[in-house]
Amino acid sequence: MAVVNVSLQILPVVEEKNLYGVVDKVIEYIDSCRVKYEVGPMETTMEGELDELLKIVSAAQKICTDNGAKRVESMVKIDYRPTGITMEEKIGKYRK
Repeated sequence: MAVVNVSLQILPVVEEKNLYGVVDKVIEYIDSCRVKYEVGPMETTMEGELDELLKIVSAAQKICTDNGAKRVESMVKIDYRPTGITMEEKIGKYRK
């Protein structure tokens, strides 16, 4: 399967003081999966095989509830092209 980009914005419903801690645990998990990823101020974008990235998205929900979220709202964006697409293709020219 082709390389795709999946962006995940995850909003665990927790007390404000705990929000970043829970999100940090999700990012730590993404890092442990050894996929290419970039953290942004509103979402984290990952690059890899679609099935693998969707498993990460699914696990992220459980990480949130395991860490006190009563509910998790997530926005997922998928950029798929049969021949593959990379983050570098899309934003490389903007990097300094």
